[in-house]
Amino acid sequence: MEFGLFVQGYVPKMRAEGDPLAEHHALLNEARIVIEADRSGFKYAWASEHHFLQEYSHLSANSVFLGYLAHATERIHLGSGIFNPLAPVNHPAVVAEKAAMLDQLSGGRFEFGTGRGAGSHEILGFLPDAPDMDITREYWEETIAEFPKMWLQDEYQGFQGKHWSLPPRRILPKPYGPSHPPMWYAAGSPSSYAMAGRKGLGVLGFSIARVSDMEKVVDGYRAAIADPDPIGAYVNDNVLVCMPAFCAPTHEEAVRMAVSSGLGYLRSLVFRYHDTFPRPSDVPPWPEVLPEYTTEVVEAAIAQGALVCGDPSEVVAQCRRWDQAGADQMALSVPMGGPVDDALTTIRLLGEHVIPVIDPDPVHRTTRFRSSAQ
Repeated sequence: MEFGLFVQGYVPKMRAEGDPLAEHHALLNEARIVIEADRSGFKYAWASEHHFLQEYSHLSANSVFLGYLAHATERIHLGSGIFNPLAPVNHPAVVAEKAAMLDQLSGGRFEFGTGRGAGSHEILGFLPDAPDMDITREYWEETIAEFPKMWLQDEYQGFQGKHWSLPPRRILPKPYGPSHPPMWYAAGSPSSYAMAGRKGLGVLGFSIARVSDMEKVVDGYRAAIADPDPIGAYVNDNVLVCMPAFCAPTHEEAVRMAVSSGLGYLRSLVFRYHDTFPRPSDVPPWPEVLPEYTTEVVEAAIAQGALVCGDPSEVVAQCRRWDQAGADQMALSVPMGGPVDDALTTIRLLGEHVIPVIDPDPVHRTTRFRSSAQ
């Protein structure tokens, strides 16, 4: 199992109330931890694309953020988690251009993740007359297979669809090569995992909350990707999970980090905006919020496989559970509700003591898949 990092431009009100430059500090601190992750041996960094989500995510222009990181890093692959290719949000040709530009600037280190948006508040800002959120699947399905054509055809033959069109044009720049960036889809339901597998796409499993959730989705994905009809030049057989992580020299210090990081409020914001996710019974409807995590709640979350937290040896054991459950990549979130030094400590200890044990392979899994398309 490989390791990644997930960032989102998190600016909760408790940070903003005490710092007039909170937004600026949040974005630069998250860039800082990606740079530290590159030095520490993480293979991937994923940046969200969200719009209008006060407090939860101010990372709307993630292509700009990733372009900055392309120059500031050396080895880590930089992923869109996600780019939204729905035509009313971002014209697909412009998305293809941005992806190829990032691939060029990073020397072939770009990972192309797409999805349909976080929820109604976000998407209906761009589609105010949409009958419901299901229309986003139609937009995405119409579009996704066109990206390899735009990248690989010398002159793209053009497209005439229900929701967008483009006459024949040369889409420039082309990707760095070989072939095109690895393609991923942010999936939620088991049927979405299977659909991604049939198309030969890796899965960004942002909705997987604990180890036990893996069995509900990974078997269907593996069955589908074993006999795919890939839309790209190669198959990206990959399941990513995203999990909050805290690592410290002692168990007690890691738990202290988790308790002080504002996880209760962050989880409340997740279900405030991701209204396409089933809301767990313990999460009250907004504006009521969850109480902040206590030591007991953190310990329970660790036991349930819903949180990576502990000293390095404990974190190794916790990550092995995800590896054995079928995760190909664990994209760790170091919640930025706490001090940035806590996040940096976690990154450094993972790089020193966890990644070398779990993933000693220096080559990125997606690099091998991409190379197979030559």
